[in-house]
Amino acid sequence: MFTMIIPAFIVGGLICVIGQLLMDLTKPQITPAHILVIFVTGGVLLGALGWYEPLVKMGGAGATIPLSGFGYLLANGAMQGVNENGFLGAISGGVQAAAVGIAGAVLFGYLTALIFNPKG
Repeated sequence: MFTMIIPAFIVGGLICVIGQLLMDLTKPQITPAHILVIFVTGGVLLGALGWYEPLVKMGGAGATIPLSGFGYLLANGAMQGVNENGFLGAISGGVQAAAVGIAGAVLFGYLTALIFNPKG
């Protein structure tokens, strides 16, 4: 059990450290929204180049749960879609691969908005 938890903690922690350093060292030029785009795009690029796969194998959930893991999932889905359906698979494959995560985020975001009142 610890052989899975420790690497996931280290890999996920290092990804978070990178994000925190970007926010602290580039204030106010890079906002959290910029970090989101950088991580997702970075995950796509690293996944497409095959460099994110070793992180996933080593870190498991520590590499797949952060935003860069979402980008990696999109890249893998797009590559699978191209192999199965040609050019149009590049678009549909990424969406199909991430559909469950996207649907979950929308559903739980909606439920949270119904339960809690935002501060105005």
